[in-house]
Amino acid sequence: MSKLFLYLRTATFRKNLIGSIIFLIVLFILIYFGLKIYTKHGDSQEVPVLKGLHINEALSILDKAGLEYEIDSIYQMDAKPGLVIDQDPDPKSHVKGGRTIYLTIITQSAPEIAFPEVIDKTYIEASAILKNHSLKIADTTYINDIARDLVLDVKFAGQPLRAGRMVPKGSKISLILGNGRGDSEVEIPNLVGLPLIEAKFALAGVGLVLGSVKFADGSNDSLNAIIESQSPDTSARIISIGSAIHVIMSKPKEVAPETPTPLNP
Repeated sequence: MSKLFLYLRTATFRKNLIGSIIFLIVLFILIYFGLKIYTKHGDSQEVPVLKGLHINEALSILDKAGLEYEIDSIYQMDAKPGLVIDQDPDPKSHVKGGRTIYLTIITQSAPEIAFPEVIDKTYIEASAILKNHSLKIADTTYINDIARDLVLDVKFAGQPLRAGRMVPKGSKISLILGNGRGDSEVEIPNLVGLPLIEAKFALAGVGLVLGSVKFADGSNDSLNAIIESQSPDTSARIISIGSAIHVIMSKPKEVAPETPTPLNP
């Protein structure tokens, strides 16, 4: 123990102690200023507002500010392509020079998705499914079918569309729906102005039959007679197949010949 105290009082110990203190001071100074330079302490700038700008304008601002950037893109229907919709860090926050700014923009090309199954779904169900897949309904067409508002077929750009086919997001889809009347009903043809033989032919062509035939003048002469009215008429629009159409016939009015005007002698 006495040797330790004797060593602490020697010049060698004092030199080593002073050298150690100087080394620690120099090391502290180097670390302090090194970190200051590395972290750019005191060197900060405000992040510009880029959201809402076109990407070309936003990049020009970042280049002038000396900030790096990375760009990600998403697709949104009815949005302007190239528009900056998000940025990180937020506008007006302070960052070091050279900091990377992350931008999200609207891409011009729509990504493709697999078309969902909507056949045999109701119109309400199909509408919800298409909306969830970012698709739109262009128009609807009704055809004869016993199921009302049931999707019977789907078309895209005028062509039949089946589940699983890839289509761009935002595409407009046409739906073919059932009208609930089935194939047992037809439209009532217009028979007015037709002779009886042509009326029978027109009715047979759509699955209807001729009912009672009456004459407006009380006669039964169908020669040169045409149909004056029918019941039911076309205002009813739809009638069951096999139904009878009743008609009233009349002869066209003859136009009286013009009497020549005598010439003055």
